[in-house]
Amino acid sequence: MDRLFGDGHITPSSLVAIGVLAVILVARNLRPRRLKIDRLWLWPAVYVLLLVAALADTQIEATPLNIAILGGAFVVGAMIGWQRARFIEIHIHPETQDLTSRASPVGILFIFGILVLRVALRDYLETNAIAWHVPVVEIGTGFLVLAVAMLAAQRFEVWRRASRMLAEAQAAKGPPPPSSLVS
Repeated sequence: MDRLFGDGHITPSSLVAIGVLAVILVARNLRPRRLKIDRLWLWPAVYVLLLVAALADTQIEATPLNIAILGGAFVVGAMIGWQRARFIEIHIHPETQDLTSRASPVGILFIFGILVLRVALRDYLETNAIAWHVPVVEIGTGFLVLAVAMLAAQRFEVWRRASRMLAEAQAAKGPPPPSSLVS
């Protein structure tokens, strides 16, 4: 078990932090929130800009190994984000066509599992980076790329599903009735 957690790098304070984060995630995600699909692109765009700035600041060499690490992190992050978005329940009000979303209980367990896996995997990879001839900074940068890809893919998938639901609801509702006022 010590090998899984990077020779004991998971401390009691890390477990407390994960527990507090889990309680916050559960409380935040179980209540429905209004979904504004026209703004879903905003935070991923900010995250991507910050990621580009961070990558430019680290001055990572463009070796095949580094490109493979960052590309793999992007693909894995996008897959996790897509799956995470599938666990989000989206509801549309039949009359007002307002959209709301909330995480399902399975989605909350999925998020928690990803957080625990990320902490354990990060410690393990950083501990064994020298043996694999991978710079530790590449591992940290890879996790940053993974997080940005996950958030962007999740928002894109929620936007795609919500847009489709809204279009279907508007088509089913039909055109507004003609005005009874005589012009």
